[in-house]
Amino acid sequence: MDNTLAALKAELEDYGKQNDSAGTARDRRMLNITRDTGEFLSVLVRAAAARSILEVGTSNGYSTLWLAESAKAIGGRVTTIELSEYKAGLASANFHRSGLAGFIDLVRNDAGRVLPLLERDAFNLIFLDSDRSQYCVWWPSLRAILRPGGLVIADNAISHADEMRSFIGEVTADSQFTTSVVPVGNGEFLAVKAAA
Repeated sequence: MDNTLAALKAELEDYGKQNDSAGTARDRRMLNITRDTGEFLSVLVRAAAARSILEVGTSNGYSTLWLAESAKAIGGRVTTIELSEYKAGLASANFHRSGLAGFIDLVRNDAGRVLPLLERDAFNLIFLDSDRSQYCVWWPSLRAILRPGGLVIADNAISHADEMRSFIGEVTADSQFTTSVVPVGNGEFLAVKAAA
């Protein structure tokens, strides 16, 4: 990792912690992943050779930078969806500062509107860090746009276990998926789609 990107990540970590602990309104909180989750995502992108990545829930772009850094290293790119105009603005500025903007497509829209329009089997890896109450609603679209052999990762599987229970149950019951919950950061739910 180059020093500029490392410094930006550290800056965003500090900003997120300070902003979120200051009693900021929920729609202005960054709710970023933890650093160890970022490192975990980075390894998964490279291990899976995931050249086509979808992120749902950009916030200020902290997690996107981890994904895009690894995508760049293997010749891939990230599409990230964020509903909040405020957060999308922060993310866009951070992408340009990072030098990774050329590897990121930022879509400012409601994921529920965007997901059904995406091409079938378009993504190797999907990272969910958004409105957990919508994951089950989005699942048919997510399932369709994930390539065979592809990986879904959902944050907060342990920290918000009650909110994630229905989604985890639905995906785990799907015979096309092999799943696991990994105790990294706030807990990561992993689901791999059968290769054929």
